Amino acid sequence: MRRTTTGMALGAAAAAVLLTGCGSDTPNPAADSGGPAASQSPAPAAKGGGATHEVTLEVGGTGRTAVMYSGVDSGFEQQTLPWSKSGTVELTAAEQKVGYLVNVVPGTVTGADGKLQQAPCVIKVDGRKVAESDGVTTTKGCSYTIK
Repeated sequence: MRRTTTGMALGAAAAAVLLTGCGSDTPNPAADSGGPAASQSPAPAAKGGGATHEVTLEVGGTGRTAVMYSGVDSGFEQQTLPWSKSGTVELTAAEQKVGYLVNVVPGTVTGADGKLQQAPCVIKVDGRKVAESDGVTTTKGCSYTIK
């Protein structure tokens, strides 16, 4: 019984930590008062003084699927395929040293064989392809750290 109780307590604690990061439509009083506030997405234009990169996230295929992305804004939404999102990312001096993560994780689509598979994705930085997933042999989406 002790192990079950401990396991349940750990599970509840983990769920609480994960849910803490969830956003809401409720205004953030800390942000309104000028105090520190957690940001759901980076504000590349507000960083100033760093290296600037043009980033494009792409998901291929046809139909509709869920797409989760971050680095150029962030979101998790149903999208009509093919889909792409572009934006400018300005890195701070610290981000130039440790890196700035951009990623896109597409949902499933029906493959040529009629089976479900992850939609293919591509990340381009300054017009150069830096990450790619075909959705079959690589099924973790696309991720790249800009420095």
